[in-house]
Amino acid sequence: MISMEPAGTEPDPAEVVAAAVRAVPGVTGLYAGLFGEVATHLAGRRVPGVRIDDRGNAEVHVVLQWATPVPATAYAVRRAVARLVPGEVHVVVDDIAGPGEPMDTGGGT
Repeated sequence: MISMEPAGTEPDPAEVVAAAVRAVPGVTGLYAGLFGEVATHLAGRRVPGVRIDDRGNAEVHVVLQWATPVPATAYAVRRAVARLVPGEVHVVVDDIAGPGEPMDTGGGT
């Protein structure tokens, strides 16, 4: 994987969470909301679909693949993120990608 981070710097926790969420089977991508309001804003970039507050609580908004079991997949997302943040994890399933809809490749906005 090619990193966009300058050499010697570590990715922001929101970027690590986003990568872990995208790796969960059944997750099509992260959802930033209709107006991009669900995101972590970093210097010169954003991480759509992930918010982490000052106490380490994470809010993750996802789009799932068609025919994916919603409760089990949301639980898998919660478990993946809980390993990365010290606080609570809230998973919001915002949409289901219909059959044949393209998968999010994680490019973000």
